[in-house]
Amino acid sequence: MKPYIAQIRSNLRLMGRDRTVLFFNFFFPLMFFVIFAVAFGGSKNPGGMAQVVNMVLVLGVLGSGFFGAGMRAVQDRETNILRRFKVAPVGPAPIIVASMVAGLVSFIPIVFVVLAVGHIWARMPLPERTIDFILFVCLGLLAFRAVGMIIAAVVNSAQEGQIVTQILYLPMLFLSGATFPLQFFPHWLQIFSQFIPATYLFQGMQSMFLARGSLVSNWLPMTGLIVTLVVSLFIGVKLFRWEKEEKIAGSAKLWILGVLAPFLLMGLYQVKSEKNLQQDKILARNMRRNETVLFQNARIFVGDGRVIVNGAVLIRGGKIAQVFDPAPAETKSFNATVVDASGKTLLPGLIDMHVHLNMPGGVYRNVSDYAKKGTQRRELAAYLYSGVTAVRSTGDALDTSLALRQAVNSGEYLGAQLFACGPMFTTKGGHGTEYAQVLPQSMRQTFLAETVRTPKSPEEARVQVDSLKNNGVNCIKAVLDAGTAGALFNRMDTRVYDAIVQQAKADGLPSATHTGDLRDVQEAIAAATSTIEYGSMRAAIPAALFEQIRRNGIAYNPALSAAEAARDVQRHQMTLLGRSLVQQVAPKSLLDSTQAILGNAGGADESNGVDFSRALDIAEANLLTAWKAGDTLIAGSDAGHLLVIHGPTVQHELELWVQAGIPTGVALRAATFNAAQALHASAHIGSIQPGRDATLIMVEGNPLEDISNLERVTYVMFRGEHVDRSELFSQDAND
Repeated sequence: MKPYIAQIRSNLRLMGRDRTVLFFNFFFPLMFFVIFAVAFGGSKNPGGMAQVVNMVLVLGVLGSGFFGAGMRAVQDRETNILRRFKVAPVGPAPIIVASMVAGLVSFIPIVFVVLAVGHIWARMPLPERTIDFILFVCLGLLAFRAVGMIIAAVVNSAQEGQIVTQILYLPMLFLSGATFPLQFFPHWLQIFSQFIPATYLFQGMQSMFLARGSLVSNWLPMTGLIVTLVVSLFIGVKLFRWEKEEKIAGSAKLWILGVLAPFLLMGLYQVKSEKNLQQDKILARNMRRNETVLFQNARIFVGDGRVIVNGAVLIRGGKIAQVFDPAPAETKSFNATVVDASGKTLLPGLIDMHVHLNMPGGVYRNVSDYAKKGTQRRELAAYLYSGVTAVRSTGDALDTSLALRQAVNSGEYLGAQLFACGPMFTTKGGHGTEYAQVLPQSMRQTFLAETVRTPKSPEEARVQVDSLKNNGVNCIKAVLDAGTAGALFNRMDTRVYDAIVQQAKADGLPSATHTGDLRDVQEAIAAATSTIEYGSMRAAIPAALFEQIRRNGIAYNPALSAAEAARDVQRHQMTLLGRSLVQQVAPKSLLDSTQAILGNAGGADESNGVDFSRALDIAEANLLTAWKAGDTLIAGSDAGHLLVIHGPTVQHELELWVQAGIPTGVALRAATFNAAQALHASAHIGSIQPGRDATLIMVEGNPLEDISNLERVTYVMFRGEHVDRSELFSQDAND
């Protein structure tokens, strides 16, 4: 042990006297740190500062490994310094270990310095597990210094060492994500980067900074670094050479590839799974969501009905940090990117409380178009593009819905936040099962298994609700509507329905009930459902029933868009397809085929014996009665049904409300604050208040004076990230 201690002491003394070491270990990294921090606007973006910190540390690790250890050992051999140790005598192991310990001791201070500067200067949050982060960096440093010693062992001259070092150093520097984000690279180059050891070092550090990762969650890169360290030490000792006259065969350089074999295996795994690429995408999104932004001189619709005429909103760390009334006169002290909102209105992101993602809202000529990959992901992107930042899916396939929700919540995909009810509860032959009849026989059972639940008893209903709860749904939907003449369905047993609603309440889940007539509404009130969808479009609902709805704390969604769209289909009118935002977000093939198939003139279609124009009038009258009774109103469009195209659904729904006589402020509250409460999500979305998610939209003019301004969206922020709307529909194409 004495040779190791003596050699370490000697190396540390020499390092302390070497100004070159001090420059490259301290001043050089700090210089790069300041330059890149300013270039990336780190002081306004704590997430960007984390990128800078990790970039500087990776540069330091690579420099310490390849130049501080590898090239220094080559130079010591070339100048016959190592020959003197040989006659001491000292074995190769103490030389190598002392070099690694000295490098570690010299590097640790700069880790603390850059963390402290980033935290103080840019308010950069420190890694949640700071000790894990420092240990991971230290492991990386030791592993790369060990690789550097392998390079020193297999090259025959300083010139050869420079060539081999640069061949390894430059790809690790520029293709690992440390200097240029992997998202900037074409897909094939992103795949190539998965074979580069520095990629795992950088992503592990980013994970600990931006995703609260730990050593355990980064076990794969940690294992690769440990194996590399151990193997490199063993081979380095075996191949160590004391004198420049000792030559080694060119084939010995293959030991470098052997040492890097763990990363070759990890790269092959990543080629198949691409998990690292998904993780990199998520980390990059988390970084963008940490920018500090100040919306200045905005008209602010808070969500709960209050309006700030000229205010400001400060965003920090993906959350609303402060709301100002009036706007502050001085903005530099916030150290934020300032967005001038003069003449515009800032609102909480809009929420559509009733959508069906498995239905496109139109018809395709080719049946295969209905099964296109990524259709539902694109629909969520269309909502976000339109300023609808959250939707409640009421009757979609369970596994698909949960996967979509996870993709958005994790940051892998950028789309509207999804609240999933999963399959709808109905009965055999009930409303919701009829859609299976248009499918081929081979597909019907699969469709029904994924999209509906048909319990035969209250006990079975409770079990099925519990099962959905355990699967992680956000809500439960049940159908009472038995249809009308020309389109009749079996009606659910009231005892089964009551069990569904009560079990949902016991499980802490809100429930949504699709009703069709007065009897349905009465039973929904008696069961104390959370929301009533549609109400009745066949007869006026008495004010007394709406009084009961208010007293029971039930929210009411009239779904006027569904009635209007059914009326237009009946009349072969396609004007809804011509709205500007619909044209921007809907697939052109869907619009063209829907226009061609449904737009054929020929007068109104009364084949079902239903007058949807009258149904719309009834629905509007019921909405007015509900408002006058003081009911909690929520806005849901029933998107996915014919002519209700996914995207700017809520905006048109609210336009119909205002046309029916609902005050604009009441309508806006229904699509923000009230909707968030009905989703049990008001602590995060639905209002512009400190502590809420920074999920906001900005529109031209004043929608309180002209509701159509809701469609003139100029800015969308989702969880603190400024959404590049032009890139939303190319996300899958870039994967």
